[in-house]
Amino acid sequence: MVMNIGDLVVRKSYGGDVTFRVEGLQSDAAVIKGTEFRLLADSPVNDLIQVPYEPQSAKTRQAHIKAHQTLSRLQQNRMEQAERNREGLMQEWTAQQEPAYFEMPGKVLHLDGDPNYLKKSMNLYEQLRVPAEGQYVHESAMADTLYRLLPKVRPDIVVITGHDGVLKTRQPYDLYSLGSYKNSQNFVSAIQVARQYERHLDALTIIAGACQSHFEALLRAGANFASSPGRILIHALDPVYVAAKASFTSVRDTLNMNDILHNTISGIQGVGGVETKGSYRVGLPGLNDLSTLKVNPSAV
Repeated sequence: MVMNIGDLVVRKSYGGDVTFRVEGLQSDAAVIKGTEFRLLADSPVNDLIQVPYEPQSAKTRQAHIKAHQTLSRLQQNRMEQAERNREGLMQEWTAQQEPAYFEMPGKVLHLDGDPNYLKKSMNLYEQLRVPAEGQYVHESAMADTLYRLLPKVRPDIVVITGHDGVLKTRQPYDLYSLGSYKNSQNFVSAIQVARQYERHLDALTIIAGACQSHFEALLRAGANFASSPGRILIHALDPVYVAAKASFTSVRDTLNMNDILHNTISGIQGVGGVETKGSYRVGLPGLNDLSTLKVNPSAV
């Protein structure tokens, strides 16, 4: 059977557990990218089986269930936060005067090495009402792109993601060597550019990595959160969930690490990080009230 770029395939040697899309063909080898998981891999063509549509493997079904649960939990957290804001302000205002305020969630700059994942990520940001700007950028160009975009966008949170994987064709391979990974070195370079722009971990939150990325190297380079402690596959939307949590956690609070580690789709082996303050702020008065403010010309 003739195989073409764009075909959906599974790997016989892995029991067809993950669905991929063919991204490149070279004689008897193919470059494949995961459709649900951020994995970039090389495979012999004779190990691939074409599928007419994305099959619902047990791993994919589990990921969909966890994704729905995580989304529901984030939305519930948003409702609870809005109520806490209202109650907190009520303590400072008279009972006769309902407090009005506006929200300033942290702004996200999301660089993604996969256009399909970028589209899914931007849709989720919009659904969660997270202010975000997204760019499809090849992993090798992310450092240069950040150097150009950071002063213009001035984000509170940067997501650096795409595809990665351990180069198992290099035997023996060393999990603690950047040379053993497809794109971890590119992610490290991008993080270093971001940290040159802003050194303070709480002034710029960096979320970096993809499937099987060199977790320790990404943290040493300056990431707040990274994948993958267990060198496992991470779901395409895991970086988005961490960014959304950072965007809507108050600047007065530290992100709940238990929420981050256990409520992402990939879990504690997929994402890890260090204590980090949120980027969310409340402002007064409510924006609708600004039009009623009177300015004394003599005071200007």
